[in-house]
Amino acid sequence: MANQSHSTVLEFVLLGFPGLAEKFYPVVSITIFLLYNVSLYANGIVIVLIILREHLHQPMYVIVGNLAFSDLLFDTLTLPKIVSKYWFGEGSLSFSVCFIQMFFVHYLATLDSFIIMLMALDRYVAICKPLRYHTIISNRLVTFLCLLFWLFAAIIGFIITTLGLWLPYCGPNRIKSCFCSLTPVAVLSCADSTSARRTGFIIALFAHLCPLSFIIFSYIIILSMMCSLGPSKNWQKAFYTCTTLWFVIGLYFIPRLLVYTYNQFQLIPNADVNVLLICLYTFAPHFASPVIFCLRTEEIKRTLRNVFNRMITKPY
Repeated sequence: MANQSHSTVLEFVLLGFPGLAEKFYPVVSITIFLLYNVSLYANGIVIVLIILREHLHQPMYVIVGNLAFSDLLFDTLTLPKIVSKYWFGEGSLSFSVCFIQMFFVHYLATLDSFIIMLMALDRYVAICKPLRYHTIISNRLVTFLCLLFWLFAAIIGFIITTLGLWLPYCGPNRIKSCFCSLTPVAVLSCADSTSARRTGFIIALFAHLCPLSFIIFSYIIILSMMCSLGPSKNWQKAFYTCTTLWFVIGLYFIPRLLVYTYNQFQLIPNADVNVLLICLYTFAPHFASPVIFCLRTEEIKRTLRNVFNRMITKPY
């Protein structure tokens, strides 16, 4: 934390929803707490099942497992702190902890984009080239690509965090957000942060628009192929896959890119609306993804039924 010597700010304070009346604190904190628990158990169940059940050691589930672990890690590093802010008034983070959190926020957000892109690639091959699926997509290839994305996303997170870290902070320390990220922290700098925020915006656009462009392109091909095949059982399966994936893509990418753009031009004057949109695209996909991608699939449902049946019938 080299730049801490140039800053007089020793800690930052998370405001969450800055305009929220105190009487609504219990409702908001309980909602966030429940959302965290849903994400914790849903993603945790997915990870445990994929690890322990050998028949789930397939490329698609390897991808889903990486996404679930990333989301679980993100929520664990951010949500407990904002809950404690509303329950106990403990919203402060030390200078170093705030920037460590910032690193993981941008790291894991970037990672999710590339993991979802990899998921789209898997579905493209499965639907458009089903006979060659197992020769093209393998556990080894998917594992390698996931590890590559974890490394690449870490570099992106480090670069964005460095942009904020080298700014001096000597005045306001109250962050209008639920966690530390570049824009709400950089605006608190006592120097001009326009260049840092603009650079971070460009990097973020690259990190999210590149995967989104590939996803859109792949699903255009899938949809065109579905239309040429006509109605069939496979057509219905492919259409279901596309609609569920598009739901998460729309929930994850569109609000994120809109908020990134809005913040650059300060088009959202209401800080509470801004924070609400950030929470929507950040946390909502984390508890929706395991349900849509995994817990609704027949293999996972069958595995869960078998596990519960064994637990019920197991003699004590």
